[in-house]
Amino acid sequence: MKRIVIFASGSGTNAENLIKFFHNSDNASVIQLLSNNPHAKVLDRAKKLKVSALSFNRIAFERTNDVLNILKSSKPDIIVLAGFLWKFPEHILNAFPEKVINLHPALLPKYGGKGMYGKHVHNAIVLNKEKETGITIHYVNEHYDEGAIIFQAKCAVLETDSAEDVAAKIHKLEMKHFPSVVDKLLNE
Repeated sequence: MKRIVIFASGSGTNAENLIKFFHNSDNASVIQLLSNNPHAKVLDRAKKLKVSALSFNRIAFERTNDVLNILKSSKPDIIVLAGFLWKFPEHILNAFPEKVINLHPALLPKYGGKGMYGKHVHNAIVLNKEKETGITIHYVNEHYDEGAIIFQAKCAVLETDSAEDVAAKIHKLEMKHFPSVVDKLLNE
């Protein structure tokens, strides 16, 4: 059975979708959820779905091996960032090469980088009058949103779309594609 660890910072709809997708799987399961936000709704979602959920601070993540040691003891086959807002430290990436992936709410390389997440991305898409947007699932490296692209899905942006309209379209793409891409990666 393949082991999935999720990192998330906020509400956790993508994390919940992944947990539910793999709940009855014979191939993989989400064994743990880690969050940098002790008040994140995602922690409650995970606990309700009977998945171990822990929060940590920046020191444990970046300056010590606390989070790294948790991961080593969990032995994940894949680490999935689902709305996780901190840059992943090199010491963790080095311990899990090609095993950390991220979901980004735009078609990278456009609208990536520090500060480009959630509503900031959707506002920029509308402001720049883009004709299309989408999601990108990519490997994580030492730079924000610059790892190798694994998968992209697109949707149209209408002239009348607000940032909230774009967010709703992106959310549908995330719910549809993210779990199946993770599943496919685990089967390669």
